[in-house]
Amino acid sequence: MKRFLVVLAVLSLVGLLLLPSIGCKPKAKPLEGKVTIWEQMDPAELEVFKALVAKFEIDNPTMKIEVTHYTNEELRDQFQTATLAGQGPDFILAPNDFAGPFVTMKLLKSADEIFDTAFLNLFVESALNSTKLTGKIWGIPDRNGNHLMLIYNKDMIPEPPKNTDELITIAQQFTDAKAGKYGFVFNLAEPFWLVPWFGGYGGWVMDEDNNPTLDTEAMVKTVKWLKDLKDTHKIVPPECDYNLADTLFKEQKAPMIINGDWSLGGYGALNMGVARIPMVKETGLWPSPMTSSKAYFFSKDLAGDKLAIVKKFIEFITLSENQMEFVRKLRILPSKKDAANLPEIANDPILKGSMDQMVVGKPMPVVPEMRAIWDSIRPHYEAVLAGIKTPETAATDMQSDAIKKIKEMRGE
Repeated sequence: MKRFLVVLAVLSLVGLLLLPSIGCKPKAKPLEGKVTIWEQMDPAELEVFKALVAKFEIDNPTMKIEVTHYTNEELRDQFQTATLAGQGPDFILAPNDFAGPFVTMKLLKSADEIFDTAFLNLFVESALNSTKLTGKIWGIPDRNGNHLMLIYNKDMIPEPPKNTDELITIAQQFTDAKAGKYGFVFNLAEPFWLVPWFGGYGGWVMDEDNNPTLDTEAMVKTVKWLKDLKDTHKIVPPECDYNLADTLFKEQKAPMIINGDWSLGGYGALNMGVARIPMVKETGLWPSPMTSSKAYFFSKDLAGDKLAIVKKFIEFITLSENQMEFVRKLRILPSKKDAANLPEIANDPILKGSMDQMVVGKPMPVVPEMRAIWDSIRPHYEAVLAGIKTPETAATDMQSDAIKKIKEMRGE
């Protein structure tokens, strides 16, 4: 009996020693590591974004999000070069039209490889589909719209102009070039700002087969109108780029600016109004800015713990409560369905004006051909502004260059 009790005690002790390894699973190792994101946000956007990154890192102390800023074109070029060399970032935040060339070059991992359908269905369909190409969703949208609109100082102009004739009349009243004051400002040399007027004259950049449609009467009238704003009506500074336009409007040296929804947060100190870009009087058409999204795109090399960290961060940054941080501080339209339906958006006159502009916009093509079209518009449009080419010659040259670039891209 004594021997039996000793054996029983030994077996019980062995059982107790084995119990942790049999009955309890070891704790999973927490995600740990650093991921890198490259972005092209303006200062106001970046401030909100970095504050949310800091919050994420406090909640997840073993994870680090390294943020690097580039301009729009720098981001496109640097991501392409670095990723091909195996040295790119883990993910980027960029305009949705980046999808076209990057998908063609096989630089991205699709979003629907990373996220399930239930997560993707949380987003507004138009925003989510803004990165759809070859039957796949390539990016997670962080906003809906990303479009140009008329922003005006209500202390200087109580009501915005409704058509281009009114625009010129009002702008001339506020123009004093010697004092550095102008009635109307925008990024005159950038083709993205040309596109709304092109739509107002009845044009569009490509047909249903993604072939360029630039050599048209609409393009001739558009570039002539834009040149006349500075040379004939003299209501726009002769060399008006983004920074100059932004500065003049902020300093109340210009009552009206065309800028995007991303800029609204920077004008909070002004008594600001938002309206559609004025109707083209000659055609009776509303200018049609391109609508799109900015989206998070993922490197083709993203895998393992880095993929898990990026996924966790995307789920965090797109929470409706975090999207509303951008809405409240920057006045941009959210990409999540539940955030877009909140009363504080419907009751906000700035956001209401932004939405009113967006409904007459057109979705930005995300096909690779769009890159060739941008590159073909720019030099010839600049030549018109400089007085080197006529609008007619520029339109012809834009078309021929675009056809050539697209053929090269397609290997024809």
